[in-house]
Amino acid sequence: METIYSKRIVLNNGVEMPQIGFGVFLMENQQPIEDALASGYRAIDTAKRYENERLVGAAIQTSGIARDELFITSKVWDADQGYDETLQAYERSLAELKLDYLDLYMIHWPMKAHFNDTWRAMERLLSEKRVRAIGVCNYEQPLLERLIKEHDIIPAVNQVETHPYFAQTNLMAYLAAHHIQHEAWGPLGQNKSDVLQNDVLQKLARHHQKSPAQIIIRWHLQRGSVVIPKSQTKQRIQANISVADFELSSHEMRLINELNKNERVSHDPMIRYEQS
Repeated sequence: METIYSKRIVLNNGVEMPQIGFGVFLMENQQPIEDALASGYRAIDTAKRYENERLVGAAIQTSGIARDELFITSKVWDADQGYDETLQAYERSLAELKLDYLDLYMIHWPMKAHFNDTWRAMERLLSEKRVRAIGVCNYEQPLLERLIKEHDIIPAVNQVETHPYFAQTNLMAYLAAHHIQHEAWGPLGQNKSDVLQNDVLQKLARHHQKSPAQIIIRWHLQRGSVVIPKSQTKQRIQANISVADFELSSHEMRLINELNKNERVSHDPMIRYEQS
């Protein structure tokens, strides 16, 4: 049985997005990105804030993989938000990545001062076919409700912190009802919690002869999420995408669901928004 997970999700505008991508949060070495592409990853998630768009672009060039087989995401950072500023930030990201377009461009964090201007710039990029899809990160339901009410185009994706200790069940239900794809960042707990050592996950890992990380990734996938695990170790990079050869039962899914503590490892987006 094929072990590499290659399923794609169809976004609300018809664009297909790989359900597993490679996260490069603050990654300073090009080699893991090259290893990911060689291992079968076709989606890379970067951002201006990560300061590694140039590394991603170089890895893409080195890989020799056709551009239309790849799904590349980047994000506009807080300091670059605003209408003209966002358009300019997009061009700078393309230049760093040495690409002609992005598959997905996202607002990295919601900002009160630029809430509408930034999204209008995103809509323009989409209408001009400069980007294939637009989305947001770290938007809670009240902010999504405002965005939907005040603009013509709704996000294709909302990327938010999600892991077994912070399952985002209510937000995921809202996203599904509005045809916005949920994407999990920090899907393994971002190495700031003990989620990988959890007894339930350890037991499931032994039962399936997989790692706890593979169990968590499979849980995300079976919930319908897009997931972007990060690793700098070649073996783990390969293992994280090698999850097509097993499934979790409904009982096992419930066991993991019950681990939820509503426990973040990062900022509360609504507090950050009010302070922006």
